[in-house]
Amino acid sequence: MKKPREIERIIKGAANHRRIQILDALEREPELSLMEIADKFKINIKTASEHVRRMAIAGLVLKRNEGNLVRHALSPRGKSILKFLRILE
Repeated sequence: MKKPREIERIIKGAANHRRIQILDALEREPELSLMEIADKFKINIKTASEHVRRMAIAGLVLKRNEGNLVRHALSPRGKSILKFLRILE
């Protein structure tokens, strides 16, 4: 089992309604940019960036550079967390 602090970091990465929505969106549409995420949820780009940053720190999201854009996709851990969250519904 992982250390309690690492588990806390993972949980905090998904502990926000908007982050849960972003995880769900990334499952349906992999490889979204920050601008696409911000537009989809009608949020500020800085807000979207902060949510994605926290999810990346938790290991829930992977980033891939594509020219000037950074594309985001669910990591295997992100997929597991999303599956767990669906059990709670």
